[in-house]
Amino acid sequence: MSNQRVVWLTPDDPPTAFPPVDTALREPDGLLAAGGDLSPERLLAAYRRGIFPWYDDGQPLLWWSPDPRCVFLKGDFHLSRRLRRQLRRSTAEIRFNTAFDEVIRACAGPRRYQQGTWITDDMIDAYRELNVTGWAHSIEVWQDDLLIGGLYGLIIGKAVFGESMFSKQANASKIALLLLDRLLDADEFGLVDCQVQSAHLVSMGASVVPRGQFTDLLNTLCEPAEPFGNWPDSPIIVPELLHE
Repeated sequence: MSNQRVVWLTPDDPPTAFPPVDTALREPDGLLAAGGDLSPERLLAAYRRGIFPWYDDGQPLLWWSPDPRCVFLKGDFHLSRRLRRQLRRSTAEIRFNTAFDEVIRACAGPRRYQQGTWITDDMIDAYRELNVTGWAHSIEVWQDDLLIGGLYGLIIGKAVFGESMFSKQANASKIALLLLDRLLDADEFGLVDCQVQSAHLVSMGASVVPRGQFTDLLNTLCEPAEPFGNWPDSPIIVPELLHE
């Protein structure tokens, strides 16, 4: 579309003042809007529409809705035989929302394959507030009371919006994804949004769906728009996730 352009938002604009996602740029893929703020209301309105913030320090706040979208649907997750054997012997456990700050700061830490981080201090503050109000969550993998991996993201209704994950030991973040897969199997959730396709995610079975199909799913899964609170009361030992 020759008339595609990035829309500028101000903090005074209503939280829902995003343009339609099909007006996002094709290059860079999915750039839709700039500006606004990271208020809880705007973030929740964005995710329900298939939009997420992603920007570096020194850039304006940028909002994205790429096409296609990378997701995990029920039955997608691929658990290799080798990883299954390793997890069968694991003594690690999974906890929920006990160390949100540690998880998001670990996700913001330096990576071998990139310089800097898009998880700025402002982003950390915004998602911490969403965690306090029940919208943002951390899935944590612990070994001998040490946090070795995990992920964080938002849950609205039955839609999980994964933001970032980290591993301090091999396969720790895969354990967190396996937990989400088991909740997909149990129909607790309808999809896990991974935002942008990567070879790593595809190797684990992630699907790539057109943006229009993705937003159609969100229209159903995000209603009613309620925080998720159905986590297990006690930690899960990793072998319990395996379907033997």
